[in-house]
Amino acid sequence: MTRVRRGYIARKRKRKIIRLFVSTFWGAHSKLTRTIAQQKIRALVSAHRDRGRQKRDFRRLWITRINAAIRENGIYYNYSTFIHDLHKRQSLLNRKILAQLAIIDRNFVYMISNEVRDWKESPKMI
Repeated sequence: MTRVRRGYIARKRKRKIIRLFVSTFWGAHSKLTRTIAQQKIRALVSAHRDRGRQKRDFRRLWITRINAAIRENGIYYNYSTFIHDLHKRQSLLNRKILAQLAIIDRNFVYMISNEVRDWKESPKMI
């Protein structure tokens, strides 16, 4: 049986599907079909990995902001005791909200810390 050369239509369809994804890639990564497929896989792997990474990075940022806010005016000695006391009080404020409050209004963080400290020092009524 003789060899059949595939027509350009199949190649055109394949390129069209692949190129929709990589239209912004640079150089050969947006021109050559095999390289496009490799870059597409690599991009998807990076996106998957960095979704988890983003959560970690934001949590670190929030912790840094809260720590800076509570140490600025000598509100608390350190971040860990502040968070521990918040959890003991069963506060519904999470790190994200506390970090936003620290940026918007430092006095509000100061008021929260005073409430936590007063609750900590008062005798427990059961």
